[in-house]
Amino acid sequence: MRNSNESGQATCNEELAACKCIAMVRVMSRTPEKELRRGWTTGACATAAVQAALGGLWEGRVPSSVQITLPRGETPVFAIERSEIGDSWAYAAIIKDAGDDPDVTHQALIEARVDVSDGGIVFKGGTGIGQVTRPGLPIAVGEPAINPVPREMMQAVVRDSAARLGEAPDIKITLSVPNGAELAEKTWNPRLGIIGGLSILGTTGIVRPFSCAAWIASIHRGIDVACAEGLPHVAGCTGATSERVVQGLCDLPDHAMLDMGDFVGGLLKYLAKHPVPRITIGGGIGKMTKLAQGARDLHSGRSQVDLVALANVLGRPDVAGMNTALQAYETVGNPMADWVAKNALVTIRSMIPDSIAADVVVIDRKGEVLARA
Repeated sequence: MRNSNESGQATCNEELAACKCIAMVRVMSRTPEKELRRGWTTGACATAAVQAALGGLWEGRVPSSVQITLPRGETPVFAIERSEIGDSWAYAAIIKDAGDDPDVTHQALIEARVDVSDGGIVFKGGTGIGQVTRPGLPIAVGEPAINPVPREMMQAVVRDSAARLGEAPDIKITLSVPNGAELAEKTWNPRLGIIGGLSILGTTGIVRPFSCAAWIASIHRGIDVACAEGLPHVAGCTGATSERVVQGLCDLPDHAMLDMGDFVGGLLKYLAKHPVPRITIGGGIGKMTKLAQGARDLHSGRSQVDLVALANVLGRPDVAGMNTALQAYETVGNPMADWVAKNALVTIRSMIPDSIAADVVVIDRKGEVLARA
């Protein structure tokens, strides 16, 4: 469930799931001049806001800052941006700091209201919190998109505070993000069937800048949804143009389109263990040439086209002195595109069982199909 890119979970959008993919790739391609500053997940911020609001409810005062304990023992301090106390309820809000991560939820206001309840600890989604509408995610259909670990963190805060103050741990927690619906359009949530807003995410509570693991985890959640819905066909593409072309060619719904980016290896390894009947992989001639040569991570910083090897297999010595795969294609034409498609399929087939049908679509920058296999 990707909001952005908080490490270890679903989205480069957070420990998944909510950065813009292109922004992340561009920043990942730079070498930082200084150590990158980590930040906090929406789940950590929501937990801190709940703890502050409980102070208002049970002690009559919302503190100016709170300290929480994260799953791995870290104890960050959060400043309270807003607060309010009412009759049997209290409210607190925190501005999320994603550190140096290109996270669209950076500086978002994470709000928590706590109300006295008589039914244990209950979670509600307020303004800007998405609702789960498809199976295959860690939260049941119909529930607000507040992931399991953040729920556990908030439940622990309620129980600890209740025990310390001699109160009953019967609390309704309502989380909100005022502009969450807008931000969610920049995440994977709509495609995963999380409608109307963001997810509250995080397995560690910490955003680690530019986490590849977060992006791959978001791909995994997309496959989980496809399996849960029994989709017969999914596709992974390297970019927006190839995605548009493949979706049109194959007549696939949005939630069958997996946000693969450069991580074809991460997609196929997970697909091998969680199979869907058919997979289509699509991309431009440059990245697909790398796939045809056996690369499983197609990012420019982690794999390159071997032009000498390409010259040998094509029987074109002049290709060895060229600058790019695109230049080679513009010189060689269809024979190269056909070779790329066929051998990309060989790489794909080596990573998945025979029970999964696979095909490849290679395009140019304009979205024209150069070859299929």
